Amino acid sequence: MNTVKKSILQKGKGKTRKQAKLDYLYEKESRYFAQVAETVKDIAIKELKELGADHVQPVFRGIWFSASKKNFYRIVYFSRLLSRILAPLVSFECHDKDDLYKAAKKIRWEEFLTPKKTFSIVANVSESEITHSNFAGLRIKDAIADYFRDRTNKRPNVDARDPYLIVNLHIHRNMATLSIDASGGSLHKRGYREESVSAPMQETIAAAIIRLSEWDGQVPLYDPMCGSGTLLCEALMAYSRIPAQVFRTQFGFERLPDFDAALWEQIKRESRDNFRELKANMISGSDVSEHSVNAARINIMGLHFGSEITIELKDFQAIEAIKNSVIVTNPPYGIRMGKDQNLNLFYKNLGLFFKSRCRQSTAFVYFGEPKYIKKVPLSPAWKRPLEIGGLDGKLVKYDLY
Repeated sequence: MNTVKKSILQKGKGKTRKQAKLDYLYEKESRYFAQVAETVKDIAIKELKELGADHVQPVFRGIWFSASKKNFYRIVYFSRLLSRILAPLVSFECHDKDDLYKAAKKIRWEEFLTPKKTFSIVANVSESEITHSNFAGLRIKDAIADYFRDRTNKRPNVDARDPYLIVNLHIHRNMATLSIDASGGSLHKRGYREESVSAPMQETIAAAIIRLSEWDGQVPLYDPMCGSGTLLCEALMAYSRIPAQVFRTQFGFERLPDFDAALWEQIKRESRDNFRELKANMISGSDVSEHSVNAARINIMGLHFGSEITIELKDFQAIEAIKNSVIVTNPPYGIRMGKDQNLNLFYKNLGLFFKSRCRQSTAFVYFGEPKYIKKVPLSPAWKRPLEIGGLDGKLVKYDLY
């Protein structure tokens, strides 16, 4: 037994794992909470069900779901749309700082970390007697530090950048829930972006666009303004069934006391066996910027089957034709383009390009600044908001038949 854990248990204030009741909420109910942007919640629900979630219940800023341990691990590993996944430990009424401190102090923290490990607190408070998230987080931090100090005269340090354990606190209408971040950090950080460009597209936005395009590999997919290649990377990973977190080396669920290492290795092995090969010329892109093209090539080559994707240095107006394809793109807008550029003319030319050279195709264009939608001389098939990562953008579909 770990020396620190043994010391704590010898104090008579803890129990061994076999002796302790399995009384953490996620253990009793196999129920978890997924944080997700409101504007992609509908497709996130479909994704969760495809990955094996049951009893899916959308609520404000997230989705409750149930899952077996295997499917829980798979959801964290594969989800392309969720921001974080939390494993709830306890819920309790919370009217003041003492309620917070006492409840947090009752948790057997030696099951999650030791004084030599680091942790951080993410707190969110709304419509409650405790009004400040930072203050609430500090009380939880104090409780965890004091828990170890009382038992070992040592305490773990806080590390906001790369903690061993992330503890999540949510208080709404005086009901508090303490959870472990099973993701181990935001799930939009895929790990394939070795090179970047100014204002790169967030991975979860790109994944949502690919999902909403319903592209299934029956026709080619092309991005004529590919930037650092995020849309192309997400299309490749979705088609080839590559887990969204294939490059992540540590997960928060590995800190849980009931973590099953053999099951986790089995899931990773099964996912590798299930990869689908990408055919040549199925996914391709181009950009007018040499820096962007180089960045996209580097990022894509780090992925399985990335060598099958072609990236060219080319202005979209120099493309002769894109026929019978799905076009996905995130054109330049204010923060991605110099202010001296005539964006009104740019979007007019983009629409004319679609109309004259992209027949028998469908285009999905993400507008980071929706005011430019009306500058495109085409009638949209539909528009929908995609507000993720601080952008109030819209995705627009154009049928180019």
